[in-house]
Parts: sequence; structure tokens; C-alpha cells
Amino acid sequence: MTDWLDRGAPHVWRPYCQMKTAPAPLPVARTDGARIILEDGRELVDGIASWWTACHGYNHPHIAKAVADQLVRAPHVMFGGLAHAPAYDLARRLAALLPGDLDHVFFAESGSVSVEIAMKMAIQFWINRGVSGRSKFVSFLGGYHGDTLATMTICDPEEGMHSLFSGVMPSQHVVALPLDRDSEAALDALLAEKGYEIAALIVEPRIQGAGGMLIHDDEVLRRLRVLADRHEVLLIFDEIFTGFGRTGDLFACQGAGVTPDIITLSKALTGGTLPLSAAVASRRIFEAFWSDDAEAALMHGPTYMANPLACAAAGASLDLFEAGDWKADVARIELALRRGLEPCRGAAGVVDVRTLGAIGVVEFETAVDAGGLCQQFAELGCWIRPMGKVVYLTPPFVITDAELGRLTAAIQKVLGAPAAAR
Repeated sequence: MTDWLDRGAPHVWRPYCQMKTAPAPLPVARTDGARIILEDGRELVDGIASWWTACHGYNHPHIAKAVADQLVRAPHVMFGGLAHAPAYDLARRLAALLPGDLDHVFFAESGSVSVEIAMKMAIQFWINRGVSGRSKFVSFLGGYHGDTLATMTICDPEEGMHSLFSGVMPSQHVVALPLDRDSEAALDALLAEKGYEIAALIVEPRIQGAGGMLIHDDEVLRRLRVLADRHEVLLIFDEIFTGFGRTGDLFACQGAGVTPDIITLSKALTGGTLPLSAAVASRRIFEAFWSDDAEAALMHGPTYMANPLACAAAGASLDLFEAGDWKADVARIELALRRGLEPCRGAAGVVDVRTLGAIGVVEFETAVDAGGLCQQFAELGCWIRPMGKVVYLTPPFVITDAELGRLTAAIQKVLGAPAAAR
């Protein structure tokens, strides 16, 4: 039943692995709810929602119907010079849900590209206002914003994935988050000294995802807003991970009461069905591009931007957020993760256990054997893919209590949590 795997394996270059030594991937036959069903019939409870995307679970009938209906009407049309209802309706709805005047939606396909678009917007904002030299960014240690060339420059240079590319692209200011008075004063001093060259600050609000699942409180975001305004630089929130309920609010910025100048969205935007992303700008940003001068326009246009199928899926996903009890589900998941992962605090090498919304993290002192652990979890009927120094869970919001228990029990067993603590 896996002839396709054997035939295709010599030709597929897989992500985030050394192809020569990595274990073979597990062949998937189908998905259902919070489960991945393999070709051999085994069912794995998905603990990471396919990189945090499948918030409503797999194969949700409402999203599937919206996509099927749109497929018959128009699967894709170019967005240059043409318009279609799924994109325009989605943009209107996103603007209504986002805080402040984040009203202007620029669509793309992937999260990394939406961050690049946000960076491009920030640089050109200053150019269009007649301010030269503002092409640098301030980002933060522990942060991750994508794997494309420009986004790599604003990731933590020590987080491991991009260190080989040091010096390839212009360097940025990657500094400590203002978690306390000293780090806040250091950032204040940097902006005072280098503000003339800085276009924007960019941060993942509440939790830095792929850089280590590092949690910070909302006061950090309020400090960033104050500092950005004080030194007249822009503030970008990368909510590709945190957007759409993952931290307990629909958007982290909304819960924190802080409105950025630009926000990037992706991953759970379509409920984990189709690729789509967006960079959403405030009125002030958009107005800097509104001109009789053609050169003031944002000259960017991904081929599949605002793909009608993806926009239909996103619209259906928003329907589910509006109609469903997702906040209660996230609270239920948070409680179960806190209870289920806490025993791991006593396992060898563990330095921290933490939760935030539908995110649970066990952090080790050093990097873990991600491939080996992944195989052990799969043997216990769970799909959990560690990264760096963390074993983490970001399950679909529809996951049952029994399925959650299976995930946390597997982590306790594989990590060797003391029996007395279980």
C-alpha cells in the first residue's frame, strides 16, 4: 500500500532533516478530527495540529463544504486587476475582528512571505514619507519569523536553523526582549542611538514559537508599543503562531490591549486546509501608499495571493470561531496540559514545564533527539514532533479529554517522568 512512498522517496527533499540519516517518514492515508491515520491502519493522536494549523481538527465538514462549493465556481483567478467575493469578504471580516484600525489586508500564501511583505511595507512607509535610511529592523532573541532570506535575518542567530547563513544578508538588531527594567533601558538606548536607521520592531506576541516556545507577559508588548511611539518607529506583530485562539484570545494583541502598525497572519487562518497568509496594515501605513504617484504603490503580488479556495476555507474557519465554543475548549486544553505535563518536571534533564492557552511545553537543558523521540511517541499512538530543546503540544481545539490524556501520558512515559509524580 506504500508503493508511492518507495517510488517517490528518491525524488522528494523533505524539510528540517538530514536526508541521509533521517528516519523514513510515516505514510499517511487520511486524517479525521484530531487523528492522523497511517497506511498500515495505525491512528496517531495529533499533538501539534500539523504545525499549529488544524485548530478545528481535520476534515471539518463546514470548511470542506465551503472549499468544495468554491472549487466548482472558481478554484483560482489572478488577483491583479480582478476581484472575487471570498477574498473581499474575508478582508472585511478580518478587519472587523482585529483591534484598532488594522483595516487593510494584503494576502499572500505563506507565513514567511507575509513577514517579508510586512518588512517591505515598513521600509517603503518611510520612503514614501520622504524619510531616507530607515531599512533596519529590531527583533528579539528567541524569535523566529520564517525561513526565507529576509526573515532569517530577524530570527535569533543562535537558534540553530540559520547559522550557516550568517553574513549572507544585511544584519539586523537582534536584542533581548524588554522583560525587565535593564533590558527595557537597553532597548530604549538602542532606539535613541539607531532610530534613524530602524524601520520597525517585530515581535511574536506572548510566545516565541519555533525559537523555543518562550512565554512573556503582556506588559512586554505594552513596553514595546511605548518605545516604538517614543522613538517613532513602527511596531509589527507576527501572529502567525499566536493568531486564531492559540493563546486564549482570538489574537494575542487583542487580549494584550496593544495594537501594532502591521500584523501578520497565517497557519490557522484556513483551519489547516489550504495555504494562505496576510499582512494587515493600519490606516496610517496604508495612507502612506495612497497617492497619485505610481511609484508610491506597493509593488508586490504573489501569484496565488487571495486564492479563492483558500479564502473560502478561511471564511468558513471564521464562521466556526464565531459560532463555536473555542474559548472554553482552549481553557479546557490549558488545564489538561498543565496537569498532564507537570509530572515531567521531575524527569532527567528537564529545566521547565510551562503552558499558555492550547500550548504545553517541556523544556530540556540541551537539545533533544527529535527524531528518536518522535518515533517513540508514534509507537504509543501519538504524533509529537519535538524541536530544539523542547517537547511541546499544540493540539487541535476539538481534541477530546481522552486524546489529550493519551498525549500527556506518552510524554510522561517517554521522558521518564517519576512514577510518583504521575
